[in-house]
Amino acid sequence: MEAVDGTGSIVQEPEWGTLFSDIVEVNAAREYWRVITTEMRERNTLAASNGHSIQRLVCAYLIYDAAARVVAEKGAVTKPRPGNPKAIARLSPYFTAMREAASDAAALEAELGLTPRRRNAAAKVERTARKARAADAYLRPVAK
Repeated sequence: MEAVDGTGSIVQEPEWGTLFSDIVEVNAAREYWRVITTEMRERNTLAASNGHSIQRLVCAYLIYDAAARVVAEKGAVTKPRPGNPKAIARLSPYFTAMREAASDAAALEAELGLTPRRRNAAAKVERTARKARAADAYLRPVAK
């Protein structure tokens, strides 16, 4: 399946069903992948070597989304256990995971040249056809 025309030959989309079991996350991953690869292709910065970085960026987005849902529901601070006089309120581990995923995503976006500030720094991928040489006519591939 090639969700974005012209990107499958450059960077193959991962099989999201092997990474995520929830169909909502799989669909969100496909949409994030489509948005990122479309933008990179339009600016000529999409290359095969970016494939895993894009995959990690999509995973960071999904981890952020999942943690943000829990933080929105339960809050950024966990309540102390009732009845324990020494218990204290602590920062939610979901809030920590959300911040880490946001930090990872920001670093990957900058590396891939997706943020507005970094767009001009991202070099365009040179796609030149191989030039024919005289030796190409002389040395032909031999079929076995």
